[in-house]
Amino acid sequence: MRHLFKATLAAGLVLALPAQAETRVTFKAAKTGSSYYQMSVQVAEAMKAGTDGAISVTVEESQGSQQNVMEVRARGADYVFTSPPALVAAAQSGTGAFDGKGNPAFDEIRALFPLPSLTMHFVMSADSGVTDYAGLEGHSLLLGKGSFGASEGAKYLTAFGLDGKVEIADVELSNAVPALQNGQIDGFVTAGSWPAPNVVEAAASVPVTLLSMTEEELAKAGSAKLVIPAGTYAGQDSDVVTTSLPVVAYATTKMDEDTAYQMTRTFWEEKERMGAESAWWTSVNPQLLENVRGKLHPGAVRYYEEAGMPVADAQK
Repeated sequence: MRHLFKATLAAGLVLALPAQAETRVTFKAAKTGSSYYQMSVQVAEAMKAGTDGAISVTVEESQGSQQNVMEVRARGADYVFTSPPALVAAAQSGTGAFDGKGNPAFDEIRALFPLPSLTMHFVMSADSGVTDYAGLEGHSLLLGKGSFGASEGAKYLTAFGLDGKVEIADVELSNAVPALQNGQIDGFVTAGSWPAPNVVEAAASVPVTLLSMTEEELAKAGSAKLVIPAGTYAGQDSDVVTTSLPVVAYATTKMDEDTAYQMTRTFWEEKERMGAESAWWTSVNPQLLENVRGKLHPGAVRYYEEAGMPVADAQK
């Protein structure tokens, strides 16, 4: 009877112990339906699976990276968001979009891990005969409106001396593939992590050529170089040299070191599984850490040093 009482008492004590604390995180990325919103959902699922539920991530819709950065002023330790590193640098220096909007909270932003970059694609129909940027002269091109791809594409046309020499089609980017199929346009410009869904669709339906930049054109473009490997799209027999806008997941110094460490470690440990579901994760590698301007979170630094990944002294 005494043994039974002891066993019952022990069981009661075990049941009375508090459950393992759950760390809740809010991840703010992009508009619902965008590729980056989908990525944020995948990251949330990876955190739950990789930590056995110890980290619970709630995905929150965003209107864009500038909003993500601005909200740092009012958010707490549980806030994680996505942004191009250049935008964070602008916030911390009070320049560009943040001219006159500086705030001490911006200085506390710290990077965790890179995400697939926004990759520029110039997609031309094979029938157009265009195989390089100089060949765009006299042809029609869809740039889209109001997007990074549209503004970056227009910048390249200027940099390459093509202003006024290319017919800019007045068609929405969402209609790019059917417009290319029916010959309404010769090509379109889009920015998205590769493989970009609309480029996959276009290449699968009609023969297309992806334009590749020369070293001289890269220098004129003035953006980060990225190589889309051969075979990424149907009919793409060689590597395509293009540019990209790096995107990074950020927290702030309000987040404790252990949480930042666990999130960073889990991201890299789950990346292969995510890549099996969505090919854009295969473009993420440790070399993308070079694109991080400013500081990494101390918890992230701890993981990268343990894993032997390259971290510059200026990032610590």
